[in-house]
Amino acid sequence: MEWYWALTLALGVLLALMAVGLPVFAAFLVANVGGVLLVMGPRGFGLFSNSIYETVTSETFVTIPLFILMGEILFRSGSVEVLSNALDKLIGRMRGRLYFLVIALSTVFSALSGSAVAVAAMLGRSLLPQMTSKGYDKGLSNFTILGGASLAPIIPPSLLVIVIGSLVNNVSIAGLLIAGLIPGILMSSLIGLYVVARVRMQADLAPATEVGTQYSAKEKCLALAGTLPFGIVIFFVMGLIILGVATPSEAAASGVLGAAVTAVIYRRFSLKLIWDSLRSAVGISAMIMLIVASSKLFGQLLSFVGATAGLIDYVGGLSIDPWMMLVVLMLVPLILCMFIDQFAFLLLAIPLYEPIIRTYGFDPMWFWTLFLINLTIGSITPPFGYTLFALKGAAQDTTLNEIYRSAWPAVVIFVIGLGLLAVFPSLVTALPSLL
Repeated sequence: MEWYWALTLALGVLLALMAVGLPVFAAFLVANVGGVLLVMGPRGFGLFSNSIYETVTSETFVTIPLFILMGEILFRSGSVEVLSNALDKLIGRMRGRLYFLVIALSTVFSALSGSAVAVAAMLGRSLLPQMTSKGYDKGLSNFTILGGASLAPIIPPSLLVIVIGSLVNNVSIAGLLIAGLIPGILMSSLIGLYVVARVRMQADLAPATEVGTQYSAKEKCLALAGTLPFGIVIFFVMGLIILGVATPSEAAASGVLGAAVTAVIYRRFSLKLIWDSLRSAVGISAMIMLIVASSKLFGQLLSFVGATAGLIDYVGGLSIDPWMMLVVLMLVPLILCMFIDQFAFLLLAIPLYEPIIRTYGFDPMWFWTLFLINLTIGSITPPFGYTLFALKGAAQDTTLNEIYRSAWPAVVIFVIGLGLLAVFPSLVTALPSLL
């Protein structure tokens, strides 16, 4: 079978299984089992078991359950309420203040969670009803939640970054984690600037009577001091990596310790909290490990049938400008993630994209950061972005059409930010170069 037919068949089967509603891990498993039987016969299952063994015994993948456990402890401890109240005081009196509270909370939560779906659901349950009752524009409120939640996969620690760094050759996971800091702050700033512009042009988007309480400098200092325990977590994770003291796995373990210390400081620590956090983290981690192991085998099967080599030769023979190729590689996830899960596409794309990146000489740190942001855009792009459904599930009084309309400005802003990062690659590579 020619390589292009093998590639088309493999991708077609996988996408069809996902389209009929099969979970991502099950779709990969069915496609892999069928591929192994078709290409190698029963003897090929040794390759499958080897992929699973390599995944579960890899030191790199220890980072995933540890980061999940860290987030579970922080959110279950109720420490988030302390952070929300503190940021509310720090913002003080401001027209449209709750918009900016959402952006600030999203940015900080992104450094503690790594899940856009989790942040969108939490803000949709906690702040959106409050904003609606006080007269804030529902569309702009939805926009700030969707845009803010989408920072989670970009700002470290990010589970998607760990997966990318684990599956891509010759890329530092620590570097990829650090690379998301400046892009995350850039996207957060662009969201804030958009809100400022909209509120100034349309004053009725923010209620004139709801500008907040003016707190004294002492009260603001006390509020800031109350957030210091979260600084412990951030330092234990990103600070140790930047200083070169710890590997990502070691930093993740330190982050779990920091989360437990934070829960103790806020007097929310209990054995039940730890047990519930562990149970949830184990379930989520097991699912991710199974998907990643299946993705590895999928890439090995593509190599075995010659699809990867054929794709490299084909792309290498094309006389396409590198910038045009970059646009094509970015458009594919932007379009496909409207219809399929971003995590599934990530695992599908890595074995196909990696040889193309080498052929064109793209900086892998820069490219995979752009790719990550592109996946994030897909999660808020109608009609099937997961973050959209998370917000709809949390905001029962908001229709899906209203959420769709609110999502498009966020998509445009993220695309603008993606363009800036593509034109100015030093925004991505500056911090990793310091490691």
